[in-house]
Amino acid sequence: MASGTSKQTELKLVGVARASLEELLLDLHDFLRQKGFSLWKKDDARAMEIGALADGPRITYRTYRSYFEGSGPEIAANAAICLIHQANYLLDRQLASLEKKFLAEGGFTERLYQERSLQRRKWRK
Repeated sequence: MASGTSKQTELKLVGVARASLEELLLDLHDFLRQKGFSLWKKDDARAMEIGALADGPRITYRTYRSYFEGSGPEIAANAAICLIHQANYLLDRQLASLEKKFLAEGGFTERLYQERSLQRRKWRK
């Protein structure tokens, strides 16, 4: 995040991103169910194939294009679900890191208060 963004705000924004992906995940599950399509299980070969692509170099839309263009709605929805799970995993790691840093260092307001308190003590001496 930009240096001007407080840790607390950053935590909230990452949490909002995580919640938005959860909503999309539910929508995709509903889509598959309403259309009578199957939801790939975690150990489905296709889901594992998509997961393995994340380990490759220079991952772009092209990496996943074949799952979304001309593959049909069932494959596209399942591929999107796989990618959402990957994104959620990364966001969870980012949230844990931000929370740890926030607890250790405090937020912008806390640091500002500490600095002001230090300056006041210096002025009084």
